[in-house]
Amino acid sequence: MSEIEVKKTQESLQDRLAQVVELLQRQKVVEDLTHRQEGAHHDRVENLVHRQNLVELQRKLDDLHSADVAYILEALPLDDRLTLWQLVKADRDGDILLEVSDSVRETLIADMDDHELLAAAKDMDADELADLASELPRDVVHELMETLDQQQRERVRSALSYDEEQVGALMDFEMVTIREDVSLEVVLRYLRRLKELPGHTDKLFVVDYDGVLKGVLPIKRLLVNDPEKQVAEVMASDPVSFHPDEDAYDAAQAFERYDLISAPVVDKNGKLIGRLTIDEMVDLIREESESEVLNMAGLREEEDIFASVWKSLRNRWAWLAINLITAFVASRVIGLFEGSIEKLVALAALMPIVAGIGGNSGNQTITMIVRAMALDQVSTGNTSRLMRKELAVGLINGLVWGGVIGVVAYLLYGSWSLGVVMTAAMTLNLLLAALMGVLIPMTLAKMGRDPAMGASVMITAMTDSGGFFIFLGLATIFLL
Repeated sequence: MSEIEVKKTQESLQDRLAQVVELLQRQKVVEDLTHRQEGAHHDRVENLVHRQNLVELQRKLDDLHSADVAYILEALPLDDRLTLWQLVKADRDGDILLEVSDSVRETLIADMDDHELLAAAKDMDADELADLASELPRDVVHELMETLDQQQRERVRSALSYDEEQVGALMDFEMVTIREDVSLEVVLRYLRRLKELPGHTDKLFVVDYDGVLKGVLPIKRLLVNDPEKQVAEVMASDPVSFHPDEDAYDAAQAFERYDLISAPVVDKNGKLIGRLTIDEMVDLIREESESEVLNMAGLREEEDIFASVWKSLRNRWAWLAINLITAFVASRVIGLFEGSIEKLVALAALMPIVAGIGGNSGNQTITMIVRAMALDQVSTGNTSRLMRKELAVGLINGLVWGGVIGVVAYLLYGSWSLGVVMTAAMTLNLLLAALMGVLIPMTLAKMGRDPAMGASVMITAMTDSGGFFIFLGLATIFLL
């Protein structure tokens, strides 16, 4: 899809959202007006207008893809969201629940009764049920399991037995398997008898009579080779495969590295038990990226933008409390040098520059290190080299930009010694920022925590307190 087509699609979706919001607002206005009216025809008029608005809203929803409906639901306040959710046709509930974010899905499920939840989940595949099961009431999950056949039930249990960060929790069970001792013509005839192929089928999986994976047959090879050839002659016998207990993010990186669309999942005996598909990997990468952004800011979980005030407070208070403590520490550092600031007022104007540039530089370093750790580019063998490189960057940046602000300080206050102190403080604080930018995420990782968790808050605290102490300390020693 070209850039222009993507833009048109996005603009169209934004237009649909605006239209839905306008209809919802119009409905509220009309309801308010009709409630104020009196007369024999009041109820009839209200009912007619109400029905017309709902019919138009439902028509717009029917024209939208499930992912687009999910986008609109996420962009609406809770009351409007639930009003719109009631207009979604029951046979689309399951698809939309799988598309919305976790926090929004929670509000939608809370508005549904058990009968509606069962209807929404009845046509889901085993992997989709496993994704949703943790958020459904226990009795609903139990009743759903009772409606499944033995194979589906085992598949759901298998998917639920793995952590959400493992390959087994994301694998799909819908796939096409063939034998290696048949001709391509036989395979083609077999495919024609199927009603449809599973989504993202770019290859067929070749197994023996015990279900052990022998290789894969890419669809493009099936189509371009002589139909008389045997599968064994054409198949790829060394495909990229995964084990169910592997880290899902490592698998996502492999998908990106090898340009995969689907890949087999095998157990320790090599038996084919499922497959991974590109759509699951894209969702995983997006979720990981969002999680890193939230963690950098100290947010514990994804937050519904229209969540209640209390829920938002609970999500945000922890790191704000830590930030308050670190800010208090920074203020006490300044308090140690009150006498110096009183004697040389210029210090009060210049010290925020040292702290601010240090925080910015530290955040740059942390962002690079967290990204490198996510891509497994950081190991014990290259840590010291990485540290030296970041310290060198901090030193050069400190000398260059510290020199610039030192000249500015000299021009403003007519003191060359103040300019030298400014340059030295800037250099030392950028070295501190580089050091902490490497150590903070690595220390968090060694403790088994997410290396991005609160890293931005911690580096800012370090560079603020350190910057104030370094600058005011040097000024006290050399200027006063």
